[in-house]
Amino acid sequence: MRKKKVLIVDDSAFMRKLIKSFLSSSPCLEVIGLARNGKDAIEKIKVFHPDVMTLDVEMPRMNGLEALKIIMEECPIPTIMLSSTTDEGTENTMKAFELGAIDFVAKPSGTISLDLEKVKNDLIEKVENASKVQVSKIKRKYRQQEIQFVNTASMQPRFEKGDKERAKLICIGTSTGGPRALEEVLTALPSSINAPILIVQHMPAGFTKSLAQRLNTISSIEVKEAEAGEIIKKGIAYLAPGGYHLTVEETLEGLKVVLDIKPSRNGHRPSVDILFESVSRLLNIQKVAVIMTGMGSDGTKGLVKLKQKGDSKVIAESQETCIVFGMPKAAIEANVVDHVEKLDNIARSVMKYLP
Repeated sequence: MRKKKVLIVDDSAFMRKLIKSFLSSSPCLEVIGLARNGKDAIEKIKVFHPDVMTLDVEMPRMNGLEALKIIMEECPIPTIMLSSTTDEGTENTMKAFELGAIDFVAKPSGTISLDLEKVKNDLIEKVENASKVQVSKIKRKYRQQEIQFVNTASMQPRFEKGDKERAKLICIGTSTGGPRALEEVLTALPSSINAPILIVQHMPAGFTKSLAQRLNTISSIEVKEAEAGEIIKKGIAYLAPGGYHLTVEETLEGLKVVLDIKPSRNGHRPSVDILFESVSRLLNIQKVAVIMTGMGSDGTKGLVKLKQKGDSKVIAESQETCIVFGMPKAAIEANVVDHVEKLDNIARSVMKYLP
């Protein structure tokens, strides 16, 4: 099997050497080029035609964001960003997702991370997975305007008869490719939506706040990072903070957010499984669960519990639009999915379940 060709872009010679040594240890990858800045990267992409690229943001002459914009327009390739955990770094990471980056790895200690070894395995795994992504999927331009929903009153009800007045709850799980997928879904939901939304996006601490802020500025609904102890409300989307599991518990005031730092599940904290399992225990509430793009199978065990308890409908993103068809595929194969939808139809499908 042919090794996937990798281009490493970083202005630090030390970082280029370190990243090369990490990626060269993978039997699936071959580093075919090193670039010092964005301009150098564009030239080398046209010469070497890599399958995947790692891209630093802060570089002289042409920074990573400037380069990424040109690359995605002229010669798009799957890209993994290397980001710092500063406020500016997290903001730039969100901009990179808008431009078409697949995923990112947070540098443990700034621009030149002597301790990059901490994220070695994460970096290798993400580059390997990104190298398999079809270029047609990262080039795809999704609609930004709000979709026109059908009149749900004229449709056959999706939940049992007589359940119109029961409370509803939406929960969403996603990973690689998730920021762009969330943007597509959340911007298409009306501010009048009659349910709260709980979201787990695999992302480390420090980055989820920037993602929530970004989604909030472009959505009709309110999007925020979930806070421990708050009572969830209709029309608001709550994003699990990086590094914390998100669950809910029933109180006299309503459903309360619970955040904890219990061990990660399958390498993830927050975990989609843990959110879905928590929601499965809620009584007298109908749940709409959505599983979207991401590697692995996080979410499937939680969906099994949701379906066992009843009062749940599950929507999975189709292979056609997934950046990585891991999480939805696992759920579909477990026979816990009611509908498989293209990304641009998921919001419409969600709304059909709500009164």
